[in-house]
Amino acid sequence: MMDGHSRSAKLLVRSATVVSALTMLVFGMWMRIDPPSFAEFAQFPNHTHFLHDAGVFQIGIGLMMLSALVWRDVLSIALGGFIVTNTLHAINHATDLELGGSPDTWWQLGLVSLLALAGLVAHRRQLKAVRARETARNV
Repeated sequence: MMDGHSRSAKLLVRSATVVSALTMLVFGMWMRIDPPSFAEFAQFPNHTHFLHDAGVFQIGIGLMMLSALVWRDVLSIALGGFIVTNTLHAINHATDLELGGSPDTWWQLGLVSLLALAGLVAHRRQLKAVRARETARNV
C-alpha cells in the first residue's frame, strides 16, 4: 500500500483510517446495543429497529475500513464487509420481529449473505491459484 509515499504520509493515512474506523465501530455498537441512549445523545427519535440497522451499517463500514489495512484486494474487502453487514442486518430482522416488518426478511437476507460468502470463498481461491501460478513461473 502506498509504495513511493513518505513514511509520514503512510502514518497519516493509517492513523486516519484507524481513528475513523473506530469511531464508526463505537457509534455503531452503541446504536445496536443501547438505541434509546444513542437516540437521546443524538437527539434522534428512538426507533429501535432503525437505530439497530444504522448501527450495523456503521459497524460494517468500520470493519471494511480496518480490513483495507490488511487486505489489498478491493473485491475481498467489499464482499467481506457486505457479508458482515448484511448478516448483522439479518440478525436485526430476526431479533426485532416483534417491532414489525416481514417475518421472512431475516432468512432472505441470510441467503444473500451465504451467496456473498460463496462468492468470497471462490474469489479468494482464484487469487490463491493465480499467486501459485505466478510463483511457479518465477522459480
